[in-house]
Amino acid sequence: MKFMQFLSFFAAAFYFGNATAQVAQVSEPWARATVQGQKATGAFMTITSKEGAKLVGISSPVAGISEIHEMKMEKDVMKMSALPSLDIPAGKSVDLKPGSYHVMLMDLKAPLADNSNLPMTLTFENAKGVKSKIELQVPVKSMNMQQQHKH
Repeated sequence: MKFMQFLSFFAAAFYFGNATAQVAQVSEPWARATVQGQKATGAFMTITSKEGAKLVGISSPVAGISEIHEMKMEKDVMKMSALPSLDIPAGKSVDLKPGSYHVMLMDLKAPLADNSNLPMTLTFENAKGVKSKIELQVPVKSMNMQQQHKH
C-alpha cells in the first residue's frame, strides 16, 4: 500500500513539475562570440508560450550582469535600455534578435569562444505568478563576414 502511495505521489510530482516547466519553449538560442578584453555580448533566441508568460530573469555564470534589453528608435537615434520583464503572449513567439529584444550579458568573466556553449537560466512567471526556470546550453557563434556569407 505504501508503495502505491509513493508511486501516486511520484506521478503527481512528475506531472506538475513538468507542467510548470513548460510555461515557455525556447528555440534556436545563440550568443555572439567575444574577443579578449570585450566585457559584453548579446544572446538571442525565440521564445514561445502556449498560455502566456513573462520572462522575468536571466542568469549565467559567465557574466556578472544578465539583463533583458530592448533596442528601439527614438527621434532618429537607436537606443538600448534594460527591461524588468518581457511579455510572451499566449500562442505567440517573441524573437530576441540583434537590433531588437535580446539578452545582454555584461561584466563577462572570460572571452566567449566560437563553437563553445554557455550555461544560461531563464526565469518565467505565468499568469498566476508561479515562477519556473529553463536551463539552456547556448551555442556561441562568431559573426565574422566569412561565416555570414557561406555559399
